[in-house]
Amino acid sequence: MADRSQLLRIFENLFRNALDHCSDDVSIIVEALYDPSGRTIGFAIEDDGPGIPSDERDCVFDTNYTIDDGGSGFGLSIVDDIVDAHGWSIDIIESETGGARFEITGV
Repeated sequence: MADRSQLLRIFENLFRNALDHCSDDVSIIVEALYDPSGRTIGFAIEDDGPGIPSDERDCVFDTNYTIDDGGSGFGLSIVDDIVDAHGWSIDIIESETGGARFEITGV
């Protein structure tokens, strides 16, 4: 269960983040996450861009945090706020291709 407009905002912000920080030919994958019994527990959004260094993964959700001169620093902060408001969790790991992988669980 999710607020449809807020869930859409999560996808929009994570897709925009990938487009803003990767090359024009970035690939984005969305997939369901399952527990060992096969029950759906969330979803992941990953890209094949340069990734997010492990020492920066916690601070990317801070309001006004950006590495882009033209960035607002609100996109990932908004994602984190929406995830929190739904009682979910979000983690950033490295994708198999070295890009960023956002895993949202507790859905």
